[in-house]
Amino acid sequence: MKKTILILALLLAAVTSFAQDLNPNTYLFAKRDTTDLFLDVFEPDSARATVVFIFGGGFVSGRRNDPYYFPWFKRLNDNGFRVVSIDYRLGLKGEKMKFGLFDLVNSAKKTVRAVDMGVEDLFSAVSFLNDNAGELGIDMSKIILAGSSAGAMISLSAEYAICNRTPLAAILPEGFRFLGVMSFAGALMSDTGTPKYATDPCPHLLFHGTDDGAVTYDKMAFGRYGMFGSSYLADKVFSRSGYVYNFYRYPGHTHDIAGNFFDTWPEQIRFIENVMAGNPRIVDATIVDPSMMRWDVNVTLDRIY
Repeated sequence: MKKTILILALLLAAVTSFAQDLNPNTYLFAKRDTTDLFLDVFEPDSARATVVFIFGGGFVSGRRNDPYYFPWFKRLNDNGFRVVSIDYRLGLKGEKMKFGLFDLVNSAKKTVRAVDMGVEDLFSAVSFLNDNAGELGIDMSKIILAGSSAGAMISLSAEYAICNRTPLAAILPEGFRFLGVMSFAGALMSDTGTPKYATDPCPHLLFHGTDDGAVTYDKMAFGRYGMFGSSYLADKVFSRSGYVYNFYRYPGHTHDIAGNFFDTWPEQIRFIENVMAGNPRIVDATIVDPSMMRWDVNVTLDRIY
């Protein structure tokens, strides 16, 4: 407990300092009914590539400009990466979610819909970036997608939509592909059974705790609906098909991996450098590090909803 308090105190001090250095430009990129969606652009001194970030919060909370993310944005900026942090509609806000045996299909349907809403909003943001690429100085061939928790689920589903040419991807520029996807405790939601990619996905970086009680580490499936976590994707899909992925497994960790942007930084920067260089490096590693940050509370679906 003392270690957690110390970490939070240091993080608060860092956030206060970094917030003074970060001065993003904010743009309206879409209107959805009564909802205006904005994105923030955090510019480095000289941009080598762009990281589009999607925040977490179980599709019920969270915001693109939460100061919690600022120290990580600053580190990305300091290493030459522009950060674009986006809004998306919170598709489960106000929904009654139940996870009993007879409630799973209904909850899965709602979650699939929430993910699809997020993907739609993400693709609108990408379309906005493309339309304004000249003004913003963005190279659309060098965009890396990153997401935490619910944002990671949107990220994984976005690349899946591109590879399978779903209607959601129709808004994207012709031939657009992400350079890579970074998922902090994410999973792929499906309402069509086991995930199958029609074309090879871009390289994926997957971080996941083995005891995650919010976003499954392996899979939860019922009929054609399922949540396919990092372990399932790595073991049953990516490795069997020869897709490029880096997967880091954290035994005993829960959903804390969704918010651990600093202990995982060496793996992030090596992944980014490799995808930018076109190096097809495949990693599947189990990390046991007692010094890593842990949450005192195990975040579960019942706690979120």
